[in-house]
Amino acid sequence: MGPVGTQSIWKTSAVLADGREIIYFDESPGLGREFAPDTRPLPPRPPGPPRPVGTAESGIRWDPLAGEWVVIAAARQDRTFLPPPDQCPLDPSAPGRPTEIPASSYDVVVFENRFPSLREPLGRCEVICFTSDHYSSFAELTPERVRTVFEAWVDRTRVLSALPGTEQVYCFENRGEEIGVTLSHPHGQIYAFPFVTPRTERMVEQARGYNGDNLFDDLVAAELRAGVRIVTRNEHWIAFVPESARWPYEVRIFPAARVPDLPSVGEAAREAFGPLYLDVLRRFDALFDRPAPYIAAWHQAPVSDAAARRKFAAHLQVLSVRRAAGKLKYLAGTESGMGVWINDIVPEEAAQRLREAR
Repeated sequence: MGPVGTQSIWKTSAVLADGREIIYFDESPGLGREFAPDTRPLPPRPPGPPRPVGTAESGIRWDPLAGEWVVIAAARQDRTFLPPPDQCPLDPSAPGRPTEIPASSYDVVVFENRFPSLREPLGRCEVICFTSDHYSSFAELTPERVRTVFEAWVDRTRVLSALPGTEQVYCFENRGEEIGVTLSHPHGQIYAFPFVTPRTERMVEQARGYNGDNLFDDLVAAELRAGVRIVTRNEHWIAFVPESARWPYEVRIFPAARVPDLPSVGEAAREAFGPLYLDVLRRFDALFDRPAPYIAAWHQAPVSDAAARRKFAAHLQVLSVRRAAGKLKYLAGTESGMGVWINDIVPEEAAQRLREAR
């Protein structure tokens, strides 16, 4: 298969030893990575849970008090936990050391998670590796590699959205042990949820009840007028600290032209995303002169709600749990117990610090 879209990125796929799919996104054609065999003696994957509610060990359960679905994934207790670098399962395979990626090298690769929170037919969880370099980070990628990652996000959003039962596709990255990361190799995840997530549902409700033309458009326009919380921008993207930021350091990145999801982002905006996003991530790292623990979360419109898609604005949220050098933001009594957030940093001050961070 390939190339992907209008960009010179080639997509090929193969099957791992236990039947999971792996997809390579290469920046050159004809590399043959899909022919590398998975030599591991893995047992076949267990069957997924039935819909809509799973077994005692896995599945989703409805919380009638909160009006939300909860994912039960007891099998993830056995997932790989902070292995030494020479045993990382996300590195390319080497003689005598087969990994999750059978090829001896790769650019960007996506595969079904061996320890998923959701299993088909209920949902699907994928891992995306941004680089084969174990010691790198997203902030150290080139703009060209970010474009490859972007095209992989677009492809997976499109493919997973077409799966029966998918209601929302969520692309995200967790970085740092402070966040709870169990593998240090630069990677993210992609979930196909069988329901609309609570955060997205709430945003959709707010957009529907808004009295103006469009809630998202007016929010971005207000930030541009105020100016004080803008961190950086270019012709196609705006990055700002929200006026009501919940996290000490939190940035929202919106495309200048509203779109419901990643596949709807235009060619010029896709090209312009990498330089701006790398700038934002490097500012986060420069805040306290050390790698920032963060979550990068793509908010996309529900898959099958046409009315919501007309109003929704896809955007990226980047947040760090670090509030000062050596200090973390914990979700304690008010946040975890009551859902009332208390931010230790004034958003305008956070934006200024990010603008000054180099």
